[in-house]
Amino acid sequence: MESIKEIFRIGNGPSSSHTMGPRKAAEIFKSKFNDAVSYSATLYGSLAATGKGHLTDVALVKAFEPKEVKIIWEPETFLPKHPNGLKLEAFDSDKKVIGNWTVYSVGGGKITDFESDESENKLYDLTMMSDILAWTKKTGKSFWEYVVSVEGTEIYDYLQEVWSVMTNSIKRGIENEGILPGGLGLARKASSYFVKAKNYSGSLKGKTLIFSYALAVAEENASGGLISTAPTCGSCGVVPAVLKYLQESFSFSDDKILRALATAGLFGNIVKKNASISGAKVGCQGEIGTACSMASAAATQLLGGTPNQIEYAAEMGIEHHLGLTCDPINGLVQVPCIERNAFAAERALNTSTFALLSDGRHLVSFDKIVKTMNQTGHDLPSIYKETSEGGMALLDI
Repeated sequence: MESIKEIFRIGNGPSSSHTMGPRKAAEIFKSKFNDAVSYSATLYGSLAATGKGHLTDVALVKAFEPKEVKIIWEPETFLPKHPNGLKLEAFDSDKKVIGNWTVYSVGGGKITDFESDESENKLYDLTMMSDILAWTKKTGKSFWEYVVSVEGTEIYDYLQEVWSVMTNSIKRGIENEGILPGGLGLARKASSYFVKAKNYSGSLKGKTLIFSYALAVAEENASGGLISTAPTCGSCGVVPAVLKYLQESFSFSDDKILRALATAGLFGNIVKKNASISGAKVGCQGEIGTACSMASAAATQLLGGTPNQIEYAAEMGIEHHLGLTCDPINGLVQVPCIERNAFAAERALNTSTFALLSDGRHLVSFDKIVKTMNQTGHDLPSIYKETSEGGMALLDI
């Protein structure tokens, strides 16, 4: 299992799989064939189906600048290894191919050709939650301590950067107003929700603040702003909203927040290893469901939960998002994506409360629900997995 840095990738939205991943692949390919006169990029499957809405073409053009790149869209062609396939080719002055690379954007900004880089950056020997829980029982330590035992205390330097990006995206999102780009005419809501929260009290104030924070990050992502995946761009608002709200409510130090991020990253990592965080592969349950699970685990740790209670909260975060489809209107990471961040953030706090009221014992384990989510994703028809061919994507807006 890789470093949790792979779960928290810093970059510009709106999509980790359709923007971050292809741009990274293009930059790597260009560096290998920098003498080429021109390039081509053939997008397959889901990457082609919603690439324009996700600004995939814009990301590729920027990566290959100032040289020319021809973009070919083949949404009907699905490569066998992953729905997000990309073939890059480099040409000389005679239009002869001097290099090619078929690569896949598998979610969370990660790319792989399933050959040369698949074995890189493997750090964690324990990849099942049952084994990690056994480790916590044996050692008396918690999940964040397991992360530090594997990655060293230097992981905190990276997590501090992640937390800074998260909080800054909240600040920008609350400050910015107007219509989001893309053609839907969707107005930002975070700013007005934040102001309204100031006029409320009690639970209504808290709920509205959480909504405003999640909306702020998701809206920044939709406009191409700088964010951190958690675990993807489309679900990037859930974890920061929950942590920001809890830090303000309980005056938690940044050190406690970074430990919570470490735990969140560990749970996201397990989902990524044993299932998928890619909407193109398993639907939105893999993105928003995982984000809710990560936030649930982080919140429960901050609020004094035991390892069993933390695991229970994380399990519910996925369980109650099972079957969630990925059907963005016009291929944009806006509707229903932005609102889902807000609702998942609130649900994360609910699952945390529910778990803390229990003794941590429950019927369905985290490992079992991850396996179930993966199978559910494979059973979903492709029209509900980031192709914009079914569900809400068919609405006449």
